[in-house]
Amino acid sequence: MSDASGLLRVLFVGDVFGSVGLSALLAKLPQLREAHQPHMVVVNAENAASGSGTSARQAKALLDAGVDVLTGGNHTLRQTDLFPVLESNARVLRPDNLAPTAPGRGTVTVDVAGGFRVAVINLVGSIFMDCAHSPFAVIDALVERARRETRWILVDIHAEATSEKVALSRHLDGKVTAVVGTHTHVQTADARVLSGGTAYMTDLGMTGPHDGVIGVRSEIIVRRFLTGTSGRFEPAEGEVLVQGALLEAGGDGLARSITAFSIAAE
Repeated sequence: MSDASGLLRVLFVGDVFGSVGLSALLAKLPQLREAHQPHMVVVNAENAASGSGTSARQAKALLDAGVDVLTGGNHTLRQTDLFPVLESNARVLRPDNLAPTAPGRGTVTVDVAGGFRVAVINLVGSIFMDCAHSPFAVIDALVERARRETRWILVDIHAEATSEKVALSRHLDGKVTAVVGTHTHVQTADARVLSGGTAYMTDLGMTGPHDGVIGVRSEIIVRRFLTGTSGRFEPAEGEVLVQGALLEAGGDGLARSITAFSIAAE
């Protein structure tokens, strides 16, 4: 039994960067829930630990705050204390197309508010990134498996190249509810419903400090470009935004709308 309105509402939140991004999201989540009344919240948290992975403590804080599914990316396996969480909690994902022996899983089907059952598939891109298999090599089987359990299927493609994200959305148009991109930390202006009924957005953006360079203190990155030297990345602190998108989907599993949001944290 689904919500009487027949519309599934999902709140997607883009890459949480550092403790400042995590704190901002936890503070703003009640406001976002009140404003949008989502049945489900999906958060990409693979940069929460100072830009490199998610700690077990941070994952717990997000789940305790009512986040339904955490997705990951190329940094998910950086924090080893998350490994037991990946193995024991099906709602904490890492990309499905990493090495098969990596801890955890990349897909989950969950029952959420309103009586909806929703599948989430987490993938990482193959262009300029490390993965065991191209997302295109595994996605059809993953979607087929998910469709045995539900009509509502969400895909987080954590990828560097916009072409790879767009191509995946075109391949999946009409087969899944939504394909949303993460990883670049720059929110794109292309949220739309494709002709086949799949919602798409190239990048949800970044929940964290925007006064740096994609989350890192500006002077560190500028010095790296000027001199070719590397240094320890430190998260920036100011101009904190919570970014993402709200999806609405019908009882047929296809999208009705997807709308980006970007709100400032106090």
